[in-house]
Order: sequence, then structure tokens, then C-alpha cells
Amino acid sequence: MTSLDKPTTEETSADTSADDARAVTEAALFEAFGGVRGMVETVLPGLLFVSIYTVNKNLHMSALAALGVALVMVVVRLVRRDTVKHAFSGVFGVGFGVVFAMMTGNAKDFYLPGMLYTLGLAVAYIVTAMAGVPLIGLMLGPVFKENLSWRTRNPGRKKAYTKASWAWGLILLAKCAILFPLYWWADTTQLGWVLVALKIPPFLLAVYLTWVFLAKAPPPIDVFAEMEAEERAEEERKAAAGGVVDGPRGGRPPGGTLDTPPGRGAP
Repeated sequence: MTSLDKPTTEETSADTSADDARAVTEAALFEAFGGVRGMVETVLPGLLFVSIYTVNKNLHMSALAALGVALVMVVVRLVRRDTVKHAFSGVFGVGFGVVFAMMTGNAKDFYLPGMLYTLGLAVAYIVTAMAGVPLIGLMLGPVFKENLSWRTRNPGRKKAYTKASWAWGLILLAKCAILFPLYWWADTTQLGWVLVALKIPPFLLAVYLTWVFLAKAPPPIDVFAEMEAEERAEEERKAAAGGVVDGPRGGRPPGGTLDTPPGRGAP
């Protein structure tokens, strides 16, 4: 390999920076959306409900089993002192589904709150993207320690967040376009199994597209690091100002001794 063929230091560092940016993006997305465990906690209650209902058609047993497993997952996270936001969201979703189904006596209504939430979330993604404040940026900004700096200081990331929000909104709308007709026309077991099957694939597609958009975007501006740097600089300025003020008071007066004024010798 000649010297012309060898990668330069700049090219190597650029590749390393790009790899680091991708790794940071992957880790942040994994944290924000719960990873594998979060997906399991999302799928398991609905899977248990439709499995039991398919076997015995008992609404009460199916609903209570789903709610019970959701509560167990929360307790496990609390015992292990893990993040509970994904488990708690699952409990609330299952809880609303149980209430709806028990009130109406229709087992399909167990899925209705989650379907309405998905529709509302899809609309929110699209509306915020059109308004220039993409929801995915509001969600991931704190995770990347950039808060809302992408809105005014990092247009490349704002563009990426807008694309990602459009992707999430359209994917969730497509999911709703499948589920709501089934809610009206299909029976409980058919709706339940289709809903379980559609839990993970659309989610993974949306996460993947988000990763693609953000991996190509400029790196985030770490506003927390900037604030810490400003605080350190302010402390250094105060320390320097204090040294200037205190210096003439503590030392030997210029031109004389501590006991005699300048210009006069000792008696």
C-alpha cells in the first residue's frame, strides 16, 4: 500500500467519530424505548389476554390475568430498582382496557384504549412535525443531553427529528388502518392475535428509521456540558477577581516596609 492509499489521520478520526455517533444514537434509542425488556412488557399482557380468551372465552379471567402480569412486571422493576416508566405505562394501558371491557361486557373493548392511544400518538407525531416542533425531538432531546437546542442551534438534527416524527406518525396510522376495521368486523380472538402480531414489527421499523435519520444528522449539542463549562468559567473569573482585590491588602506596601511609609528610611 502506497502513502496515497493509506487513510489519513483525519479520515480515521472522522470514521471513529461517525462510529461513536452511531453507537451513542443506538444506546440512546435503546434507553428511550425500553429495549428488549420494554418490548416484552408491552406484548406480554395482551398476549396473555388473547391466549386465555381463545381457550375459555372468559373475559374476567383473561382481563385479570393480563392485569396481574403487568403488575408483577412493575414489582420486579421496583425490586431491582430499574426504570419503571415502561412497566407503569403497560399497567395503565392494561388497566384502562380491563375497565372498558368490564363496563361494556365486550371483550374487544379490552383493546380499544390502546388503539385510541395509538391513533392519538400518530396524530401528535404528524401535527408536531408539521408545526416544526417534532415530538420525537421533544422525547429524545433530554436523552441526548441537548434538550431543545436542536430547534435553533442545530438545524440538521431538527430536520432528522422531523423526518423521524413523520415516519412514526405514518407507521402508526397504517397500523390503525388495519386494527380499527378489525375492531368492527372481526371477533375478539382475531383482533387480539392481529394486534399482538402488530406490536413489534411497526415499532422496530419506526425505531430503525429514527436511527437512520439521526445517524446521518450532526451530533447533538451537549447543553449540560456547556452549562458546566460556563459555571467553571464563572468560578474562575470570581477567583481571579478576588485575587486582584485581595493582593494589595495582604502584601508589603510598594516602596517601603510594613512599618514605614514609602520614600522614608527607618529612624
